[in-house]
Amino acid sequence: MTMEMLVASAIAVLTAAGVYLVLRARTFPVVLGLAFLSYAINLFLFAMGRLVINRPPIYDKAAEGYTDPLPQALVLTAIVIAFGMTAFVVVLALRTFLETGADHVDGREDAETGS
Repeated sequence: MTMEMLVASAIAVLTAAGVYLVLRARTFPVVLGLAFLSYAINLFLFAMGRLVINRPPIYDKAAEGYTDPLPQALVLTAIVIAFGMTAFVVVLALRTFLETGADHVDGREDAETGS
């Protein structure tokens, strides 16, 4: 199995798990699903950058090639934004639980039974 297939499979598994968990009725799996989706996006951005080893991060005419620093900067920014959004969603879910007394996404206890 090639490395590209392994990275693509990891992105697919993280995306599938994230979408599955986002569609759950309770808030904690939704928060985990959003985290999995952000991990999948970060891995996708990092894989699109084509990591080059032992190359300078800036272009130099004397060097044969260079490493593109943009995908690494995007992933670092995405990690910070995902952390902030996860903290916000956790606080929002906790506040909703304290207000409604239920940890369902729509606030109703009978959401799982369908009645």
